[in-house]
Amino acid sequence: MIELLNREHPQYRGRREMWRRYHDFYVGGEQLRRNAGDYLVRRQKEPAEVYGERLGRVFYENYLGSIVDWYAATLFRSEPRIAFHGREEFYADFLRDADLEGRSLLEFSRRAFIQALVFQQSYALIDFPRVAAPAATRADEDALGRSRAYLVNFSPMDLINWRLDRHGNFEWAVLRTETSYQPDYLSADEVIERRWTYYDKQNFRVYSQTEFTPRRESKPPEPVLEDEGRHGLAELGRVPLVKLELTDGLWLANKAALLQQEHFNKSNALSWALHMGLFAMPVIYSEREWHQIVGEAYYIQLGPEDKFGWTEPEGHVYRLAAENLERLKDEIYRVCYLMNQAAGREARGLAQSAASKQRDQTVTHEVLRAYGDMVKAFLRQVLDLVAAARQDEVKVEVSGLDQFDVKDLGDELENAQRLRTLEIHSGTFERELHKKLALKFLDDSSQEIKNQIVSEIDSAQ
Repeated sequence: MIELLNREHPQYRGRREMWRRYHDFYVGGEQLRRNAGDYLVRRQKEPAEVYGERLGRVFYENYLGSIVDWYAATLFRSEPRIAFHGREEFYADFLRDADLEGRSLLEFSRRAFIQALVFQQSYALIDFPRVAAPAATRADEDALGRSRAYLVNFSPMDLINWRLDRHGNFEWAVLRTETSYQPDYLSADEVIERRWTYYDKQNFRVYSQTEFTPRRESKPPEPVLEDEGRHGLAELGRVPLVKLELTDGLWLANKAALLQQEHFNKSNALSWALHMGLFAMPVIYSEREWHQIVGEAYYIQLGPEDKFGWTEPEGHVYRLAAENLERLKDEIYRVCYLMNQAAGREARGLAQSAASKQRDQTVTHEVLRAYGDMVKAFLRQVLDLVAAARQDEVKVEVSGLDQFDVKDLGDELENAQRLRTLEIHSGTFERELHKKLALKFLDDSSQEIKNQIVSEIDSAQ
């Protein structure tokens, strides 16, 4: 049974290690340090002690994680507008708590979007509470909580096996999850619980396996059938998984991961070389056999023709390596459509014209709009399926996520200074210009503070 449940789709087997690598590069920090041996290339014939010391000193400059989080923060800076036409009493609560864990639908969607940027896909499972008591009417269902739809987030690493129909929809799917916990605070055991959940277009089955650490049995226990029945979307004849999928061109982790790994190796190699350069190696020029020990507490005795010195690298390769690291960093931002955020231009004194900045920002805007369209389609599909499963006569409209302000405050100030040189004799123009700059600078302030500043600007001029 365990072998049958753990059978993996060929695409899953082919992508599993790639997903793990992309997730490590996104998270960074201690997670990447623990797995650094998988990414830090060992030099040919490098002694194990030296490689081990390099692993102990490893560090990681996480550009990919910053880029992914920047896109998520910018895309969801303003909430999408969701309108319901019809019976909409339930949906205010659903928008406020979409997963029964306190996450709003907006926060749930942001989490799914980040997963899609890293893994290319993310999944939302539409589920309903299992209540044993019968319900004769819709009012009884609402009172018992049986109609309270909620969402569960799954990444592609959880979806291990599936089959698609000729339209590309799921015929069936298997989700595998694993959790560990301590039964109670005085227990010396740790419980590892594995669950396999099977869905087809009408039914579901849940298998579970509970294993204790240290193991009480000689071999792991067999999985048992924990629950089965019809799922919430059985009447619609579809598997209750909704997929958020990005195109290959918008899959940021896939575009930047190899560059990030190359940057990781070269930055650590440069750091190691600089570190070792601090410990100069003595050089003895002598035709005599050398037996003396060199150190801070020792002295050396040289003959009349002997010479003594220290090796020190000239540094040319270090300069080339530092320049290459800057180029790699710029390339990571470029392939992620964020060239205007790369600092390499300014560091090398390469000025960028206003027209060039505008082109870079336009590209970023278009990419954000494409992401917004995909997220809106995902939200629309989730809400339509929830409404259909609940048999609500509701029409859902999702809009927004198409206006973004990615301009730098310095650019805004520069443009404002140029406008003032035109000497436009208009008090209204001056007030609006000052309000725009003030609100741009105080973007994170409360709305009350913003309103007060706008009022003071209006009254001062």
